[in-house]
Amino acid sequence: MKPGSLFSRKLGLALFAAALVIGFAFVVARSGPLAPTQVTTVRVASGTVSPALFGIGTVEARRSYFIGPTAAGRVKAIHVDIGESVQAGQLLAEIEPVDLDERLRSSEAAQARAASAVVSAEAQRNDVLARLKVAELNAQRYRELGGKHFVSASAVESRQQELASAQAAVDASNANLQGARQEVTRLKADQEGLRQQRNNLRLLAPHDGVVISRDAEAGSTVIAGQAVVKVVEPDSLWLKVRLDQGRSRGLAVGQAAQIVLRSNADGRYSGKVARIEPLSDSVTEERIAQVSFTQIPGGLSIGEMAEVTVLTQAGQAALTLPNAAIKQTPQGPGVWKLQDGKPVLAAIKVGQSGLDGVVEVLSGIAEGDEIIVHSERELREGGRIKVVEQLAGRKP
Repeated sequence: MKPGSLFSRKLGLALFAAALVIGFAFVVARSGPLAPTQVTTVRVASGTVSPALFGIGTVEARRSYFIGPTAAGRVKAIHVDIGESVQAGQLLAEIEPVDLDERLRSSEAAQARAASAVVSAEAQRNDVLARLKVAELNAQRYRELGGKHFVSASAVESRQQELASAQAAVDASNANLQGARQEVTRLKADQEGLRQQRNNLRLLAPHDGVVISRDAEAGSTVIAGQAVVKVVEPDSLWLKVRLDQGRSRGLAVGQAAQIVLRSNADGRYSGKVARIEPLSDSVTEERIAQVSFTQIPGGLSIGEMAEVTVLTQAGQAALTLPNAAIKQTPQGPGVWKLQDGKPVLAAIKVGQSGLDGVVEVLSGIAEGDEIIVHSERELREGGRIKVVEQLAGRKP
């Protein structure tokens, strides 16, 4: 082989090796661990933050009635069906009286007998009062005769004893009369109690409403307190809403709410916070609030789910950032701010946040600062970065 040809071949191999090294270095610098970290950024600007709470609610009735007997019995008849409107005092169902009617007649007979006993006791009292009057006259007469020594002392004492016996008979007759009258009072009370029990077997609607459930049928046996029919007031429907405890600061009665029912996802209904329950759920870490409708929509069903947004405060202007840009550090919240093209971790103080992911920033940054929102890997201060419109794999 000629020396010139060998030199040319070695030169070509050297140039090829140099190109490979340069290409490898370029690839490592662009896509390897030494490559700059790709980030997306946002400019700090003044915006509006509308603090709000989001929760899932269930339609319930504020006033509902579980109507059932006060004693065990068998259902005789149910006169209403589910979905029917009822009026206050309307008969809903009946329980079989069993022996109540017979006991009521027995009580009435006993009361009549007691009334006769009162009449007899009054007659006996009138008789002993008359005997007492005669005994008083005889005793008075014999005392006068005894003072004149026309009768013996024993005769006077006998008349005095007759007077004492008559007085005792009067006392006994008064006691008998009082006892007879008390017996009449007792029997009247028993009879009234039986009538009340009899009336309790007629289950009446306590208020205007709608029947939502029949929990028993004719012929079935129910116990005391068991509901036979359930009635709700349709104008008392509201939502029992569960809200995250960690975001519930500022929640108050009277705040406006927006309601979206599962049965009508396109509809929006207005409401307000009517009550905040004093007892929270420690398991799910949720606060419970009752939200009422400004106007109850038609066709609303008990137990329907709804999405509720409570507007805790009016929208206010402030410096804002996306929630994704805020990093939690041991020293508190912070953001990666670009200074001379290098990332620097800056501590900030945040305020209210909205459901749209916008957070109010109170201090630590200024309007116009460029803040890193997303990065393809962990950042370090002064590290090499490259600002891009969108990270690979992320939707705009």
